[in-house]
Amino acid sequence: MITTKVFNNFPKEAKQVREEVFIHEQGFSYDCDEMDDISTHIVAFEKDEPIAACRVFESEAPGVFILGRLAVKKEYRKIGIGGSVVETAKDYVSKAGGKRLILHSQLQAKGFYEKIGFVEYGGIEYEEDCPHIWMKTEL
Repeated sequence: MITTKVFNNFPKEAKQVREEVFIHEQGFSYDCDEMDDISTHIVAFEKDEPIAACRVFESEAPGVFILGRLAVKKEYRKIGIGGSVVETAKDYVSKAGGKRLILHSQLQAKGFYEKIGFVEYGGIEYEEDCPHIWMKTEL
């Protein structure tokens, strides 16, 4: 059974999932930053094992929140876990008064986000040589 929990701190379970996906699997050299300390973190679990995570925080623009660092362990992809985590994030943001959710997607994940209601805006930018694009959805 999959459960999703919302944390007001940076739990070790979120860090564990993100390190596995972004550093070990995808080869990024860093994952954690100062935004982790001000973010709300969402972690999906199967039993007690963390299997997916993301973070959300309010941007400088009123009513606009940023979703970031969505990571799903490889063996749990393509079965709806990522979408479920994003839906939990959308629900959290709506309850916090957010009207829009934006994210900086890896270009290879753009189709996933489009399927769950995000549209692209702006041009392609690079983070550690990986192409990213800004996407948004209204809540």
